Amino acid sequence: MRGIALSADAFPALDESARYLRGVLGGFKPSVALVLGSGLGFLGDECRDAVSVPYAEIPGFPLSTAPGHAGRLVFGRLGGKDVAVMQGRFHYYEGYGMDTVTHGVRVLRLLGAETLLVTNASGGINLDFSPGDIMLITDHMQLFGVSPLRGANIAELGPRFPDMTNVYTPALRARARAAARREGIVLREGVYIMAAGPQYETPAEIRAYRALGADAVGMSTVPEVVAARHAGMEVLGFSLVCNAAAGVKEGHELSEGEVLDAAEAAKCKFSRLVTACLEEM
Repeated sequence: MRGIALSADAFPALDESARYLRGVLGGFKPSVALVLGSGLGFLGDECRDAVSVPYAEIPGFPLSTAPGHAGRLVFGRLGGKDVAVMQGRFHYYEGYGMDTVTHGVRVLRLLGAETLLVTNASGGINLDFSPGDIMLITDHMQLFGVSPLRGANIAELGPRFPDMTNVYTPALRARARAAARREGIVLREGVYIMAAGPQYETPAEIRAYRALGADAVGMSTVPEVVAARHAGMEVLGFSLVCNAAAGVKEGHELSEGEVLDAAEAAKCKFSRLVTACLEEM
């Protein structure tokens, strides 16, 4: 974003984080920001000419406490693009407010990123989905009613009432389909629904979500995407189905280990898809 100047009294932590990172990066400006979900942070390790900055070293930056999240920013080249990779995100269930949950995405926008590529680990609601499937996110839902745009608008980032008709950029979704075909990857498509967590959903909730049209459920993504669209970024999203959601598989209990194991098993496929999508951009 050229010429953006976030006033310090509007959101001082954003400005502080961005100024520090500009000093670390010199003239490097990422064009694509990647936010990686549980067990998917390995993509940051695949960047060329990488500069890694732990979250703890960035003034004003939150810390990620979720399992499977390394908690650092990686800047470098991936898929032929200058990227910034968040190896670990921030969740509402960690006790953070939505301004904190979206801090990283907004900082990367201030550093110049024009596209957000977001991933998550999810539970499959759609009965045709299986663990290991990758779902291209076509739309999303969030039912517990807390928006990252609540409160005074940060006019330097975007308008008070941003349109969310095409939250996930249609042109980027078309390129993702082309990239998947080229790589021989079966790509599911569907609607992602965010639950507050940290507890997994009940079978009754999953039945309700399915009736509403949701295909996969998780505890992230929606706040970052809303903040990105508010700030004028294009968005592409993928959900890795790591398990069947509650009640879908009779007698099956959900666990964190199952999610991380599924992410590990899908590493090669996921890496090929994301890299191919970056090359298509």
